[in-house]
Amino acid sequence: MPPTRTVAEFSITCAQRVDEAGRADALPAFAADPEELRRMYRMMVRTRLFDTKAINLQRTGQLGTYPPCIGHEGTQVGVGAAMRPEDVLFTVYREIGTKFWRGVSLLDILLYWGGDERGTRYAGSPGDFPFCVPIASQMPQAAGTALAFRIRGEPRCAVAFIGDGGTSEGAFYEAINFAGVAALPLVTIVVNNGWAISHPAAAQTRAQTYAQKAIAAGIPGIQVDGNDAIGVREVVAAALERARGGGGPTLVETLTYRLGDHTTSDDASRYRPAEEVEQARAREPLLRLRRLLEARGWWDETRERAWRATCSAEIDSAVQAYLATPRQDVAAMFEHVYAEPPATLRAQLEDARRHAPGGH
Repeated sequence: MPPTRTVAEFSITCAQRVDEAGRADALPAFAADPEELRRMYRMMVRTRLFDTKAINLQRTGQLGTYPPCIGHEGTQVGVGAAMRPEDVLFTVYREIGTKFWRGVSLLDILLYWGGDERGTRYAGSPGDFPFCVPIASQMPQAAGTALAFRIRGEPRCAVAFIGDGGTSEGAFYEAINFAGVAALPLVTIVVNNGWAISHPAAAQTRAQTYAQKAIAAGIPGIQVDGNDAIGVREVVAAALERARGGGGPTLVETLTYRLGDHTTSDDASRYRPAEEVEQARAREPLLRLRRLLEARGWWDETRERAWRATCSAEIDSAVQAYLATPRQDVAAMFEHVYAEPPATLRAQLEDARRHAPGGH
């Protein structure tokens, strides 16, 4: 074998501001404002309480299949808090905390998972894209949007979520490679929750991290503790500012854990050890941020009870509005697909009408 020389070396770092016990040696500037941290914590609680209600609605036949987000609230709210209103969000199907932060209503989410197309029109955040259930197809869309921002000279960014399993899709690599070549303002959030449905991360890739998948695209990759909402916000905000200033894309891997089932049609107890889940609960994001707030005298049990009561009333009101919403005509799912629907689609519409309750 001929002599060799090192032509490139890479490293992946992992960021954390707040540890599992809620301790932090130093905090970023935004975290010096107690109201800003309370706002983040309140949104995480609101997200979890809504999540619980949505699961109950599905179990009682009042909502369709639903993907729980328990355990992801730190990543979701941290990312949302880092974004500017003019940025554009692309999610998978679990990021309700990010959507809520950006103004999407509780009713929108309920309508969507109830099968109502009107739940994808976000009056509170009209530029953001709806949930993406197909795996990784949001990635090229996000890269294309980032390209539009660059062509127009707009200081805006596209933020795209993808799960650890989604990084095995070609669309993921194509999007980050194109974004790297074109220096696009795209920030990709890889949510590593340990499981791609029942497939563990260890069986998904031989890479030590998902962040290092950025190396092949020639863009920065960094890990952050996804249960540390403050750390997530700081890392993502830095990536967004870099992108906004012309520095190109970044891949951020958030390390978290899916404490619930993949969806309400899944039973995670069939493939996940109970001990693993219990260990993960000790690291969960709400507990961590609450400990920090309480240690600094910025939160207490009285505030907690009052906020939970406020959230519960808001959620109940949204549920009543959802249940009172007249059923959407079955034709809605066929609209806005073709300017002139082909015969096959028209036939499907007629078939759907025959089988729909009340013929509509």
